[in-house]
Amino acid sequence: MADILASYSLGAIRVFEAAARLKSFTRAADELGVTQAAVSWQVKTLEQRLGQPLFVRRVREVDLTPAGERLARAAAESMGLLRAALSDLVEADQGVLAITTMQSLANHWLAARLGAFQLAHPMIAVRLEGSHVLRDLDRGEADLGLRAGDGDWPGLAAHFLMPFVQTALCSPEFLARHGPFERPADLLNQPRIGASSEWEIWFRAAGVAPPQNPEAPRLAADAQSIEVASALAGQGLAVGSPIFFAAEIASGRLVQPFDIAPHYGGGYWLVYPKDRRRVRKIVAFRDWILEAVAADPAIARHAADGGQAG
Repeated sequence: MADILASYSLGAIRVFEAAARLKSFTRAADELGVTQAAVSWQVKTLEQRLGQPLFVRRVREVDLTPAGERLARAAAESMGLLRAALSDLVEADQGVLAITTMQSLANHWLAARLGAFQLAHPMIAVRLEGSHVLRDLDRGEADLGLRAGDGDWPGLAAHFLMPFVQTALCSPEFLARHGPFERPADLLNQPRIGASSEWEIWFRAAGVAPPQNPEAPRLAADAQSIEVASALAGQGLAVGSPIFFAAEIASGRLVQPFDIAPHYGGGYWLVYPKDRRRVRKIVAFRDWILEAVAADPAIARHAADGGQAG
């Protein structure tokens, strides 16, 4: 076996793995920083050594042959393990942990808790990005991410954190001016913030037929935190997470007119490349955040009640 492995260049295997993953010699060349001709030559040399084709060449892309499929699976796993091992040796327990997540989760849940993680792991510096941009974790654009979805991202390990639930929220000043609200249908005629589709889910969960031709919302933003900030300022009612804004609800800065918080499908997950599952800084953060989730009473409540409260 050693003699067989020695006859093949690790560089050729690396080139083959990139071309197989990207289904393109040109894109593989861009990723590796070489010419398309160099990729083609390396693949051709590998095919000649093996005595069988690995790709079916097409005009703008390539497809794997059955032999190529077999080798691609092994090459991807091997290169992933090698990258993880090298990363682990270089980083050890130190370095920078780059986390990417959406703005609302970063601002209203994670940021307030990160101090505890840094106290427990003082040799790990955290770089937190709150953005709607989906970073490519396989290409190292971040070490790990907190994502919304169903937990199915090919190549990524996913750990469920909390359900995606939302409830109607407003400021106490808004309630004093426009309330009291005796039944959920009373909100139909109130100024609302956020997408009509999100309000439709809330109204249906409350047993109310949503308006057939809803008025345009006073504000619709790409971040929940912006919409709820408008509600905090007394501009209207917004739908927001009772988990993210649990502190504001508990302090009375935000009012939940009705104890109704339906699931909106999916949830929030911790994700990272499977081949980096043994990197110590990722393991440290994974263990810490799962403990933080388990200790959060708001998460426990809404996970247990299926997103509805009586």
